[in-house]
Amino acid sequence: MKHILFTLFATALSLPAMSFCGFYVAKADATLFNKASQVVVVRNGERSTITMSSDFQGDVKDFAMVIPVPVVLKKADVKVVDRILFDKLDAYSAPRLVEYYDNNPCWVNRNYESNKNRTRMKAPTSKAASMDRDEAKKDYKVTIVEQYTVGEYDILILSAEESSGLERWLTDNGYKIPGGAKEVLDPYIKSNMKFFVAKVNLGEHNNAGAVPLRPIQISFNSPKFMLPIRLGMANAVSPQDMIVYAFSKNGRIETTNYRTVPVPTGQKVPLFVKQEFGPFYKELYTKAWTREGKNIVSLEYAWDVSMNQTVFCDPCVGPPPMLTEFQQAGVDWLQTGHYGNIEGTCYFTRLHVTYDRINFPQDLMFQETPNKQNFQARYVLTNPAQGSFECDEAQAYLRELGQRRWNELYTYQWLTGNSIEKHRDYATEYDQYIKHKKSDDGKRQGGMMPVDFTPDSGSNNSGNSMAVVVLSLISLSAIFFAMTRGRNVTIA
Repeated sequence: MKHILFTLFATALSLPAMSFCGFYVAKADATLFNKASQVVVVRNGERSTITMSSDFQGDVKDFAMVIPVPVVLKKADVKVVDRILFDKLDAYSAPRLVEYYDNNPCWVNRNYESNKNRTRMKAPTSKAASMDRDEAKKDYKVTIVEQYTVGEYDILILSAEESSGLERWLTDNGYKIPGGAKEVLDPYIKSNMKFFVAKVNLGEHNNAGAVPLRPIQISFNSPKFMLPIRLGMANAVSPQDMIVYAFSKNGRIETTNYRTVPVPTGQKVPLFVKQEFGPFYKELYTKAWTREGKNIVSLEYAWDVSMNQTVFCDPCVGPPPMLTEFQQAGVDWLQTGHYGNIEGTCYFTRLHVTYDRINFPQDLMFQETPNKQNFQARYVLTNPAQGSFECDEAQAYLRELGQRRWNELYTYQWLTGNSIEKHRDYATEYDQYIKHKKSDDGKRQGGMMPVDFTPDSGSNNSGNSMAVVVLSLISLSAIFFAMTRGRNVTIA
């Protein structure tokens, strides 16, 4: 029996930006999230180009994909593209960790200039394809309206009159479909949508060197701008993750029937996050998703990547996508000018959605917005100054450093929900360099006060004793005053 991967995409498919420079340290890419599917969506007016990369693992003969589409797709509307396109888009737009270094305030004769890392088909041979079309329509009320081979895939375009007939057709032709598929197929059939069915042509796959399956790209015109995800949840036992890389002429792509919420960004975090950035971001994402009600679409990146721009992120992990990569994704409105410059605007949005049947009862509906505000998920490490801390300025710096590190710990706790108890020494690591001056009466001055501070037992000197006496007398006077007011006695 053939297995079918119900990765269903469809018809077509804030926080203020903070400008600062730094060095890229690490990224949190799509591989952090198990079984995360990825899709590139390009929207130009009513023209949509969708490129789908599945997370299928197993024997390629068991692979198949069913996608609701609004129109009949011709062979010219379908392509296969290189997997590296997804790798580049993922790496370039992924949440990242950046690193900075404090200057030592005692080094007054040195000038440091911060570095900014700116970077910018033979006839199909399958049993389904060889079926007589009239017979298919007669038995199942299913019509094969197109069939062709593109790359290593045999493609069928089906229309159906009823969900039970389509379900039986798929089952009888060797596809193992999930339970509950009928109820989610029905709305698409009633909307007169077609079904794009792709499976591997083993001969073509072997001729290509048996390489991993390449992403499939489809293009069509339709006023619908949506992502039907319900069929993909027919047999899901847990929430599923999807990363959407969206390109448009005018601004961000956002959802209209679910909130589009930027992930927390720009926070300063403890240095130990550098060793665990992947798990850190996954915990941060899950915490924010849960806090917002588990029914949001998360914004992880949004930037004007037009060729006339000089900065596409701050900082960047490497050069931005090239013109050929934009074109491969389906961005067809960028043109080379008379002087070799690239003309046209392009906006890149990265969305992350974690969905299930309870919290996402509707398909995703998208819109292109005029919002061109730059945004990216980034988290900041700040390394302490090095060298001597003998000067007064350095002593003030050390006290501020301790407070900053407490703030970093509490920020880490809020972002991830993790306890900071085992990291308490992080905040006091540099207290050893603080000078503790003594006043004439011997009282120690300065130093950081830890959160669980308790008075030193040796601090009960005569000065403190006098202060206690004075405070006691003031307290007794207040008590006496209150008692006399209660008896309406006037003291002359």
